[in-house]
Amino acid sequence: MSTASHQPCLGSPTETVAAPSAPGEREQITALADTLVLEYGLHPAEITRIPEGTATDNFSIVDQTGRRHFGKVYRTRKSLDRDLASVELSEYAADGGVATARAARTREHELIATRGPLPMSLWSYVPHTETAEGTLRGARWAAVGAAMGRLHSRLATHTAAAPTLKPGAAVCDVATARSRFDKLILAYQHKPTLSEFETWALRAVRERHAVLGDVERFLYSLPPLTVQVMHGDLAGPNVLLANDVVAALVDFGPPTPDYLAWELMRLGCDPASFQSNGVERWIMGYTDLALAYRDANPTAPADDILSSLRVGCAAMLCSAFPLSAPVERPHLVDAALESYARARHEAALTLLEQLPVLEAALRDALR
Repeated sequence: MSTASHQPCLGSPTETVAAPSAPGEREQITALADTLVLEYGLHPAEITRIPEGTATDNFSIVDQTGRRHFGKVYRTRKSLDRDLASVELSEYAADGGVATARAARTREHELIATRGPLPMSLWSYVPHTETAEGTLRGARWAAVGAAMGRLHSRLATHTAAAPTLKPGAAVCDVATARSRFDKLILAYQHKPTLSEFETWALRAVRERHAVLGDVERFLYSLPPLTVQVMHGDLAGPNVLLANDVVAALVDFGPPTPDYLAWELMRLGCDPASFQSNGVERWIMGYTDLALAYRDANPTAPADDILSSLRVGCAAMLCSAFPLSAPVERPHLVDAALESYARARHEAALTLLEQLPVLEAALRDALR
């Protein structure tokens, strides 16, 4: 698994090349190399840290033959059962013809290496790709919709949970969101000083709080919607594109049921792509995505596709993160998170304002 921005140079076939940027990173790379030899019989020529990764430490690995791999090192052994379930779900999707990266087996035929110095999984490397974050345009909309349709069709057969209908209004707990926003407002008000981003975040929280009544009203108008096993984190960064083709869907979660309409909208309304396209081009693109999704997953109820705009808008407006980050997880705040927070907030408010027009355009296209 990779993106075009993470193409390491092939090093000497007789040494592991590492350029640690933090204390302990060299030791981690040495332990990773030892695990690769012990668990996979793989002798690394080069190991390069990939900066991305929230729950895992990720590495690009080149072996002595010049073949490239992607390594995920798990930071704790306490959640390995959950991590294994995530890898198994990815493999289940791949076995059903969904474009994913494949996990390599250890010498003991395990999907996660647990006997070496570091718990890790090793994956096929998908070269010459970029993520779907901020890059959805043209034919990519339909390609992403078709890939998601094939994925949902496959996961509907997973034994963890059969698809079922649940009230659409349960997508969000507006009362809980209102309470969360109240606490955030108080937390910001009690700070002695606010940075520029914190000042903006406080204003954004107040704007979200003010529209929760509208969100509650349109949620209760939703029909029953499909809940089934989902990818779990199907956002732009986890969709790898090779030109206008979906090369792989990556970073699955464990098999957990959720609203089909929310996952459809979460990827289709990637904030960066929403901003870069503008409202009119975005709804045209989203319509292409929805039509391709329906063709690839013809058993999906029409209500799920038609309700996806409303579901996604509500879910974004009820979400406290990343507006809560300066208060609750300040170590996560950086320029990238600030940019994402602003884009996501703007996308959510625009969707709310334009929802009747956007839903009418989608309904006309799906007839």
